[in-house]
Amino acid sequence: MAFELPSLPYPYDALKPFMSAETLEYHHDKHHQAYVTNGNKLLEGSGLEGKSLEEVVKGSFGKNQALFNNAGQHYNHIHFWKWMKPNGGGTKLPGAVQQAIDSDLGGYDKFRADFIAAGTGQFGSGWAWVSVKNGKLEISKTPNGENPLVQGGVPILGVDVWEHSYYIDYRNARPKYLEAFVDSLVNWDYVDELLAAAR
Repeated sequence: MAFELPSLPYPYDALKPFMSAETLEYHHDKHHQAYVTNGNKLLEGSGLEGKSLEEVVKGSFGKNQALFNNAGQHYNHIHFWKWMKPNGGGTKLPGAVQQAIDSDLGGYDKFRADFIAAGTGQFGSGWAWVSVKNGKLEISKTPNGENPLVQGGVPILGVDVWEHSYYIDYRNARPKYLEAFVDSLVNWDYVDELLAAAR
């Protein structure tokens, strides 16, 4: 199945002042498009043509690094755009998400601190995640385009900490970007959808 660049679910300027139109234009139209273009070239002759994106990500992991890098980033970004929305974030979470965060991650404040710490502590490029693994939520971080799919988990929230995702707006202040993401951008309804599907 050929990779396709999805449209953003909101206008380029919808996430201001926490993420600028310029960041979204570069990140979506240039970076994500490159993962799609390169991924499609690498998919040809890989033996994974016709598989779902999740199957391509898992099937190329540890076997075809170039394809994995692009397929992983394509998967991550498809969700990343949906993990944000205008007037997102905040502490009013859907019931099931709140319950899972309370029981598995020690409550909202601890989740917030640990998730920001994971993203801040990821050396170089990568992602911070909340995923469902063995029926419980866990916070993790991965390098480059890797994600919890290849570690036996199902991601329900992720934040991109590659510099292209924040440098225009925050320069080198990655923690400020992560705080803005959690406090003002997270689309908790989408997290709720993914949590329900993962269970």
